[in-house]
Amino acid sequence: MSMKVKKKEQQANESIKELSGSGMLIEALARENVDVIFGYPGGAILPTYDEIYKTGIRHILARHEQGAIHAAEGYARVSGKPGVCIVTSGPGATNVVTGIADAMIDSLPLVVITGQVATSVIGTDAFQEADMIGITMPITKHNYQVRSIEELPRIIKEAFHIATTGRPGPVLIDLPKDVSQASGLFDYDQEVVLPGYQPTIVPNRLQIRKVVEAVAESKKPVILAGAGVLHGKAANELQSFAETYQIPVVHTLLGLGGFPGNHELFFGMAGMHGTYTANMAIHEADLLISIGARFDDRLTGNLDYFAPEARVVHIDIDPAEIGKNIETEIPVVGDAKQALQMLLEEKAEPADTSEWRGHLQKMQQEYPLWYKEDGETIKPQQLLEMLHDATKGEAIITTDVGQHQMWSAQFYQFNKPNRWVTSGGLGTMGFGFPAAIGAQFAEPESTVIAVTGDAGFQMTAQELSILQELNLPVKVVIVNNASLGMVRQWQQLFHGERYSNSLFPIQPDFVKLASAYDIKGIRVDAKSDLAAALNEMLAHPGPVLMDIRVAKDENVYPMIPPGKGHHQMEGVKP
Repeated sequence: MSMKVKKKEQQANESIKELSGSGMLIEALARENVDVIFGYPGGAILPTYDEIYKTGIRHILARHEQGAIHAAEGYARVSGKPGVCIVTSGPGATNVVTGIADAMIDSLPLVVITGQVATSVIGTDAFQEADMIGITMPITKHNYQVRSIEELPRIIKEAFHIATTGRPGPVLIDLPKDVSQASGLFDYDQEVVLPGYQPTIVPNRLQIRKVVEAVAESKKPVILAGAGVLHGKAANELQSFAETYQIPVVHTLLGLGGFPGNHELFFGMAGMHGTYTANMAIHEADLLISIGARFDDRLTGNLDYFAPEARVVHIDIDPAEIGKNIETEIPVVGDAKQALQMLLEEKAEPADTSEWRGHLQKMQQEYPLWYKEDGETIKPQQLLEMLHDATKGEAIITTDVGQHQMWSAQFYQFNKPNRWVTSGGLGTMGFGFPAAIGAQFAEPESTVIAVTGDAGFQMTAQELSILQELNLPVKVVIVNNASLGMVRQWQQLFHGERYSNSLFPIQPDFVKLASAYDIKGIRVDAKSDLAAALNEMLAHPGPVLMDIRVAKDENVYPMIPPGKGHHQMEGVKP
């Protein structure tokens, strides 16, 4: 036997060692280059927390499990690495279900470890037992319940592989307490072998050529870029492809930042509260090239009116999305980056799109986003414009769901990838603030601002304690209209102005709340004070909470009403 082979065998033997189940978990996290865990301890997961104490791996103690998993989502969205969340069994585990569902629909890579009662009492309704496999099966990319110490290393390695390859998503590992306490041989150098899971990364070359041919034949092409461009780290390739063929680009809500918002080929966000030009570009296009978008209802409006003149190209790593909602003429299964690189390699003769681009540019000038100023009243749209100017568009912005989310998407221009963190498909209130905490850990040197509503902020406000404990410089901007803003808007427009349980006449003093956590608080009531207050917030080295009182009855426009198409937007002009 050669010395080289002997050395290799020796190294392999040294990597196999006896550890407890909890020790295996922490060792595996280290092997996966996990640098931070978000979580909350409890009885069934205590052996793992004992191991965390011994090893000193960085753990961020949330004040509620929902805060932990949303922080893991924010970390994953900004870093591109899997977010890791560890919680206990029963209520600890069920408290992360919303975050798992949120990550699943928005394709965020998470590895979630839930404690579980001992294998000997599973199924007996033991104290703090919950069937997490049954509960999470529809909302995870995959889930596991570990039944023996021997299978634990393989399960952890597979979980990280599944979460981060193909279309990203959450994977859950349910870890019974007796397995975490048992001991066994830890071997983490085995290859991942999953015959039933082989995502297609490289597209079919013939389909790529069909796309290029379609581009050459088109007169009015449009690229619809979704979050798949960001997950695939394909922003540069997208820009090169759009510039090479001079194709206008519009974004989905989650795709913002995948193409520079200040680029002459960019015409805004499409969908229910998208720009008029973006929606009309889709409505009038003769070729629609969708890249990493899933054609959800908030994007398409009434399917009977969606892109009626267009041949549809759909590039997606998940074949289940192609043809699911929109009939597709040229399907391309594969990674966005790979597909765009292959499209650029074809080097076909570009069609002349100058007339089409001129038409859209004229439309953009004639129908811009708008709002009416009103004396000293702070308009939320103006707040987001001023926030963009104050940060020079460089901040990471996180949001919940609702009016403040739409105004952020409309009026804070995103010119770089991974500056925009929001809850898209599930629309989760309480997401934005803890997601900002995770984003700050992903990029410690960046300015991170959680733009939230006054209602959504109160769902996870307890995470202010993390800012206090760590002096984490997250800035919280509460767009305070004393209501469930989007609910109130729909009640006004579609429910006869019957404001059933959507108005908040009584609210906490948010500045005093900040003070209770030893955090700087700022309240702004007048437009003339806003610029100085924003600069004061940004200049402060630690965390800040701003309570900004905006116009209470302001609505988000333009808007595609329910049942209407892109060409039937309301509120296009003041």
